[in-house]
Amino acid sequence: MESIENQINKSVSNHKRGKLFFPNDFIKFGTSTAVRQALKRLEDKSFLIRLSHGIYLYPKNHKVLGILYPTLDEIAIAIAKRDKARIIPTGNQALNKLGLSNQVPMNVVYLTDGAPRSIKVHDKYSIKFKKAAPKLLSAKNETIVLVIQALKELGIDKVDNVVLKKIAEIIKNLDVADIKHDIKLAPVWIAEIIKNIIKE
Repeated sequence: MESIENQINKSVSNHKRGKLFFPNDFIKFGTSTAVRQALKRLEDKSFLIRLSHGIYLYPKNHKVLGILYPTLDEIAIAIAKRDKARIIPTGNQALNKLGLSNQVPMNVVYLTDGAPRSIKVHDKYSIKFKKAAPKLLSAKNETIVLVIQALKELGIDKVDNVVLKKIAEIIKNLDVADIKHDIKLAPVWIAEIIKNIIKE
């Protein structure tokens, strides 16, 4: 009978390099303990890289850059997909995703309808999932929610013409009815900013 390690090796090899895996992806091959032991052996052989507890990377190598690691956002999205949860980036992560900041945060926070938790990645980065207010998850458009979170992070005093122009560009092709629905979930000052943009 083929070993669990070999079965996992074959299963992973069927995917493109750069893909993330979780122990539950291989539960059909054996018990939870046996799977974790097999993953540890594959990690020791550098076939897989353990990014955090229970999160493994099938590494992709670049001739110049070496191993190409996923972004914290890619890891968070993979975790949310596994947990069938929704996530909303906040703070600097929201600003970065919208192109309002070039700063790539080392610690990211997401609002979620899944389980709240903190995850350490490479021992120096962190991903935090915080419980989201149910009304926030009733939003119709992810982009508007991202805009709301980005503006919250900036604060009213830092919303200048450059920011307003960028947000106008981001939301110009969105459904106006969705925008009007979603700004009801925002603080009053943010709702007013977005209302003024869609009036223009």
